[in-house]
Amino acid sequence: MAAVWAKNSYCKRRQVGALIVKDRMIISDGYNGTPSGFENVCEDENGLTKPYVLHAEANAITKVAKSGNSSEGATLYVTASPCLECSKLIIQAGIRRVVYHDEYHNPDGLNLLRRAGIEICKY
Repeated sequence: MAAVWAKNSYCKRRQVGALIVKDRMIISDGYNGTPSGFENVCEDENGLTKPYVLHAEANAITKVAKSGNSSEGATLYVTASPCLECSKLIIQAGIRRVVYHDEYHNPDGLNLLRRAGIEICKY
């Protein structure tokens, strides 16, 4: 499902999808893209990702925060392993398990999640 959700992204370099699941129900979803109200263009004229593009995990976490649901004890399914910044959000959101498919180019996010005692599964 996260891979299907990734297809909603307008990003050309990489499309990433994320789902937060709790009690066997999807409580939030997200994909990488620009903030609400911005143009749906993720890369600049040189093909580099614009600095304000949100990662799929950040979109899903902020969306669940706005919904009034709690992600405490939830599982995050994401198509790419989290970066360091998203890993900080995952920890603070109370997510206890992360399942991912592809490796992000920098392992710092996974290392931080391990340090926080969050279960990590590569699918």
